[in-house]
Amino acid sequence: MTKHHGDHRYRTLFLSDLHLGTRGCQAHLILDMLRHVEAETIYLVGDIIDGWRLRSGWYWPQAHNDVMQKLLRKVRRGARMVFIPGNHDEFARQFFGLTFGGIEIKRQTIHAAADGKRYLITHGDEFDVVVRHSKWLAFFGDWAYTTALFVNTHFNAARRALGLPYWSFSAWAKLKVKNAVNFIGSFEKELAGEARRRGVDGVVCGHIHHPIIRQIDGVAYVNTGDFVESCSLVVEHFDGRFEVLRWPIALKALVHEDNTPFDEREGAEAEAA
Repeated sequence: MTKHHGDHRYRTLFLSDLHLGTRGCQAHLILDMLRHVEAETIYLVGDIIDGWRLRSGWYWPQAHNDVMQKLLRKVRRGARMVFIPGNHDEFARQFFGLTFGGIEIKRQTIHAAADGKRYLITHGDEFDVVVRHSKWLAFFGDWAYTTALFVNTHFNAARRALGLPYWSFSAWAKLKVKNAVNFIGSFEKELAGEARRRGVDGVVCGHIHHPIIRQIDGVAYVNTGDFVESCSLVVEHFDGRFEVLRWPIALKALVHEDNTPFDEREGAEAEAA
């Protein structure tokens, strides 16, 4: 099912992992999305600016600056904006509890949906054992990921030349690696478990660049995805319903995400093969 462009109004918008300051950031698509999507509340769920990459080499084109200006303009026009820093923009964690330009900076927060359900909002890196205990390995993984995105960029340049739509080689490769699939499944269960311990109905996070909404042992697990590979976002409708949407490069339309759990999806792929 496809929605065509126009002005899309939602109660809440959840964005994460924009990775501004990197060459993999799809800034033009973020801008396009922000022009068409309006919300009363906007949560920036971490890794908005990639401080890790900027420390190793400055990259900040005008389009990345335009994204920041567009977000600030939404605040000036009355939207509430809450920033939950992630591991890549951990430099902002020293400002927990403060407000800059109308943007509230918080470690975590609880979101009350229109239907009365409560959701823990957190980036999610605290539940990543690699980031928490082996930061050197996390930096190495970041380098490997950047290399994969470099390949992805040139791969898609060739596809565009052939008139083919965007396809994330890096996302496909990640989901084909058994260890990566196991890690994502473990990460999802850890976050759902934390929501259960907090006594809330669900959790909204980012970090692993895998957009999905699913129920895990009675708890709603919501991952916003990213604007590097999947170009995805999560919205809350005015009735409290959550939805994962993509903003594709070629189709210029909002399409519904496949929310099939990993174990079911892997089984279906095996049968097809």
